[in-house]
Amino acid sequence: MADSSAAIPKSMRPAYEIVVALTDAVCRAHLNADYAVLCRRLAGALARKRPSPLARGKPEVWACGVVYALGTVNFLFDPHQTPHLRADELCRLFAVSASTGSAKARLIREMFDIFPLHPDWCLPSLMDENPLVWILKVNGLLMDIRDAPREAQQAAYEQGLIPYIPADREEAE
Repeated sequence: MADSSAAIPKSMRPAYEIVVALTDAVCRAHLNADYAVLCRRLAGALARKRPSPLARGKPEVWACGVVYALGTVNFLFDPHQTPHLRADELCRLFAVSASTGSAKARLIREMFDIFPLHPDWCLPSLMDENPLVWILKVNGLLMDIRDAPREAQQAAYEQGLIPYIPADREEAE
């Protein structure tokens, strides 16, 4: 799901680049490179949406909403997680009120049907423990594909249902 700036419509590139510059700065100073990559993907998705919501409103509000939405998916606001920020601290980094940041994040989550632990928006560091990635329906029954034989894992990987073959990682360890 990697996004490149070449895929951003020409008319939306300036708005996209401003939002990404803001999210990159916050990610570099307070979060990590994985958050920066996800923020770029989500900002790209917003820029490609027709009509793009980035065409209206302040870039700081959109940037805050992007990080806030992804923070919700990845439990950024949980003090037991690393990295961690409180929601009000995150909004303050963008000079946005907490209510505005929360509202924009909710709008973004609704726009793309994003929810906590969403496999498409999960940090790579949380992927191994994300049950929504590994629980699949096999012959009508839900199962953790990590407990299945390697052949079943490979079939799920080839269908794009899982990000990697767990049995291969276990063998390497």
